[in-house]
Amino acid sequence: MEFSEKRLEQIKNMPIVESKVLKSKDGKFVMHKTVITDIKPVKYYEAVLEKAPEEVTEE
Repeated sequence: MEFSEKRLEQIKNMPIVESKVLKSKDGKFVMHKTVITDIKPVKYYEAVLEKAPEEVTEE
């Protein structure tokens, strides 16, 4: 299956999702670990932070 240039660009910009399922050493538990890696340019986060409301601290 071939993807169009537009679809390839969309796929390239999607986050990378990694999932692991492990059993504990004693065998009593199952651990499910999910890591989501999203790569964005610094300018993107600077723009997001500029538009964010001021942080409110409780005293």
